[in-house]
Amino acid sequence: MSNLNILIVEGNPIEENKNFSEAGIQTHTESLKDSLKYFTNNLTFDVVNPSSDENLDLVNEKLSNYDGLIWGGSSLNIYNDTPEIKRQIEFMKECQKKVKNILAICWGMQVAVTAAGGEVKKASNSQIGIANEIILNDKGFGHPLYRNKDKSFNSPAFNFDEVVKLPINAVCLSSNKINKIQSLYFNTGNSKILGLQYHPEITYEKMISLIEFRKDKLIANRKVFKNEEQVKNHISFIKKEISISNKAQRMLELKNWLDIINRKSL
Repeated sequence: MSNLNILIVEGNPIEENKNFSEAGIQTHTESLKDSLKYFTNNLTFDVVNPSSDENLDLVNEKLSNYDGLIWGGSSLNIYNDTPEIKRQIEFMKECQKKVKNILAICWGMQVAVTAAGGEVKKASNSQIGIANEIILNDKGFGHPLYRNKDKSFNSPAFNFDEVVKLPINAVCLSSNKINKIQSLYFNTGNSKILGLQYHPEITYEKMISLIEFRKDKLIANRKVFKNEEQVKNHISFIKKEISISNKAQRMLELKNWLDIINRKSL
């Protein structure tokens, strides 16, 4: 694999990343770097945070120089329409004009869809730490993103929102009982965009740490769990998945995306 120049877009606000670090949890950018480097060291990374970085104009000028862009998760909800969210949407619009290959994960997919005219709303159910029984449809099973992937699989995930309206010409690649759009593909501007609602780049161990970190909010605010006993039971369920999960298979979409860029096969 030739050396690839990758731009990582950090979706979380600075304050949330500080909270992660203080709790001993990797930021999403750190998780992305580690997971991509698992498959190859022939990568050069730049990182940008459009919510807070003041040099976005300089970044915009260089966007066409990147082989690919990967946009990670966030604790934000896109329908809240805050200034930091608006900045991310506007930056995504610029990226869609200039970056040929974009992999948009969870929050990143929601931003990509919104910027391209689709719609995201609060889901009727949530995925906390794990997405169960994601099933590839015929379009997904034949797509290079899912080369050598099982047709049905579980994956780390953490989301309360979902895509409810696809951009023009977008194609759904996979679904499960919680989210009808677990992954998608569409072209817009000069970009070929692949979106994942789930998190192949995040370990189940980190998901458990996030559940413990957000435990009080998950019980009191989100009302996902009634009490701490339910949280413990859910963590035990995820630990069982760890015992049977294959690391390379779990992250296969990342490898395939790098191969797509390298071969320019999409």
